Amino acid sequence: MASVIEKTIRKAVTPAIQAVSTINRARLPGADTNPFLRGVHTPLAEEFTLDDLEVTGTIPPELDGRYVRIGPNPYGNGAKGHHWFIGDGMVHGVRLKNGRAEWYRNRFIRSRELEGKGGPPAVGGPRRGFGDTVNTNVLDIGGKIMALVEASSFPVELDGNLESVAYSDFGGGLTGSFTAHPHQCPATGEFHAICYEASSQDTIRHVVMAAEGTVQRENAIAVRNGPSIHDCALTENYVVILDLPVTFSVSALLAGYKFPYRWNREHEARVGLLPRGGSSEDIVWHAVDPAYVFHVGNSFEDANGHVVIDLCAYETIFDGDMPGPYGKSLGLERLTLDGKGGKVERKTIDPSGQEFPRPDERFFTRAYRYLWVTGLPEDGDLEFVAPMPLYRHDLETGKRVQRDFGEGRIPGEFVFVPRSPDAPEGDGWVMGYVIDRNQGTSALEILDATSLELIAAVHIPHVIPPGFHGNWIAAS
Repeated sequence: MASVIEKTIRKAVTPAIQAVSTINRARLPGADTNPFLRGVHTPLAEEFTLDDLEVTGTIPPELDGRYVRIGPNPYGNGAKGHHWFIGDGMVHGVRLKNGRAEWYRNRFIRSRELEGKGGPPAVGGPRRGFGDTVNTNVLDIGGKIMALVEASSFPVELDGNLESVAYSDFGGGLTGSFTAHPHQCPATGEFHAICYEASSQDTIRHVVMAAEGTVQRENAIAVRNGPSIHDCALTENYVVILDLPVTFSVSALLAGYKFPYRWNREHEARVGLLPRGGSSEDIVWHAVDPAYVFHVGNSFEDANGHVVIDLCAYETIFDGDMPGPYGKSLGLERLTLDGKGGKVERKTIDPSGQEFPRPDERFFTRAYRYLWVTGLPEDGDLEFVAPMPLYRHDLETGKRVQRDFGEGRIPGEFVFVPRSPDAPEGDGWVMGYVIDRNQGTSALEILDATSLELIAAVHIPHVIPPGFHGNWIAAS
């Protein structure tokens, strides 16, 4: 960890950096030119509770729970220096039970930042970092619905109606930032997370949590340049650390940009294998050709003891000042690590642009067969003008099933839900929100996980702005 002297210096210079950043932000382009504040990204000003929802098809009666997705929804339509990743958090959920859609609700995450801009009153609970915006993922952790963000704020607990309850440090065990992507081991129930923050550019943390949501231990890991580590991976024996060339940028911060991370050609790209019960000294690092990864699909150890990681890769990302994650997608890749420090082997599974890879989570950390991934527009247009399909990859046969949603219809992340706890891998449904740009509406679509044919659609009479991560949270 940083020495006491380093922490003292950092505390002293931070107000000066923030002051310069605020002055320079006033010189940046206005909100009216930001593509992430208009069109389908136009923020919602109102919180809705809708209980008279039109449904097409038949909702499977086995589905008892909530599909909840979170994303950025800047209050007051944003400001200068706005970046898509840092907008005020808003959750959107649909409650399904007995073959019915009982309600749709959207709710702001009740942060102090939101209240300070004239939004709804903030909820209580412990705070940390330079802000308390939470907008990136929502998961069931220990039987509680938890909204998550990386690199800054503690998580926020939500109730069954998606109202913010309180900020949480998991009972006092969490000492620093958390992550948007903790991974739960199906065999042990424990969660593993790799956490970073801008105020600690020489250290990241491995956080281990019990299934009930209490922190068991935190391990400091030495790094350089303050890498942005959005996701990690998990196998039977290892936590996989993705230390890649997007790092903290003081120059971007001083220029007024609220998201101060940039592509860094000088940063060594590497992938580390940390034994699940080990410490920083036990990590075996493997060099890898420069690329960036937001999301891992699955990871496991093969018959040779090698670690295999399936993920969506980018040639570069954040290579310059920009209001969102512009970069060239390299499609779906498979990385193989020998576990001894050799160079990472990279193999392209599918070169088509794609993101949000999701497996049957019951098979996480194990050899598996199926992966569902959302296609990206070929030109990388994050205003989503070009068509975006949904893919189902059969990694055993190499076959890809594709669903095209139609002109002007924009899918988000689709998550797999098994038909029953003991159903075979891939037997169930996938669900996610789809925007209809032309009609100005959205729908929660439930598809057959094998054929990707539509089973049911719950219609929502407004655009749910494109967001980040959603999950099915069963009622039990």
